[in-house]
Amino acid sequence: MAEAQISLRAAQASDIPALKQVLRETFEGTWLPHITKASAQRYVETDIGGCYVDECWQEFTVAEIDGDIAGLIHWRGDFIGAVHVGANRQGQGVGRKLLSHAEQAIGAAGFPQARLETDTFNERAQGLYKAVGYVEKGRYPDDEWDSGFTTVLFEKPLGGPTS
Repeated sequence: MAEAQISLRAAQASDIPALKQVLRETFEGTWLPHITKASAQRYVETDIGGCYVDECWQEFTVAEIDGDIAGLIHWRGDFIGAVHVGANRQGQGVGRKLLSHAEQAIGAAGFPQARLETDTFNERAQGLYKAVGYVEKGRYPDDEWDSGFTTVLFEKPLGGPTS
């Protein structure tokens, strides 16, 4: 089977429904099995993912495969705040391509490193981050979900030799 052709571009207003769907899929597949019922209810009732897309979509870069949104990435400064890949596109290189794109932009903006976070239960994301050169720099309580989770901070040096 031929590898999927992944193209990247700036998000457009017409992408909003697909972006919300990607966030819904990653919430249901990655977060929902681990968060409390109360946290899940709060997420759904307040439409945290949908509100995030509505507020920030203009800053997203999206990955497309065959004209469909496969994933998204969002960063500010040197911090990558979101990397999401649709459920049916995971394991196809979408996350790697999005991360590489963001790292290039972050480095071009003059930052010496890229930073991102995930939670300890998200072993798949941690595996990807480590595989592409991120190093764990700290752990602290995940206050965002009020769940008792531990957040893991990763950093990757940019623009110079990596260790």
